[in-house]
Amino acid sequence: MFLEKSVIIKLKGKAKESYEKLKKRNDKEAKSILNSFERVKEILKKDPQYGDPIKKNLIPLTFEREGVKNLYRVELSNYWRMLYTLKGSEVEILLFILSISDHKDYDKLFGYRKR
Repeated sequence: MFLEKSVIIKLKGKAKESYEKLKKRNDKEAKSILNSFERVKEILKKDPQYGDPIKKNLIPLTFEREGVKNLYRVELSNYWRMLYTLKGSEVEILLFILSISDHKDYDKLFGYRKR
């Protein structure tokens, strides 16, 4: 509950694919990332604005096309990142996890380059 509203967390698109791939893996890295993800999910249920907000002009075009108006970033273990957006009503807050990716894919999504 956040501000007397229930928080519903849903995996969407690439985040769902990444989550399924991580669950199929049986190595320490995948387990570490999944544990980190589950820990962050519990935090987000209590405080949906826990992540670092991303400036509106930096939201990737792929997310803008999906109607994303706000975007937050949370760091997971092993330099992985999780991106999510919030949509709400008077009754509930919907938290859509849009991306769970390693640092390389995160950099590519935002157009960052190595120096």
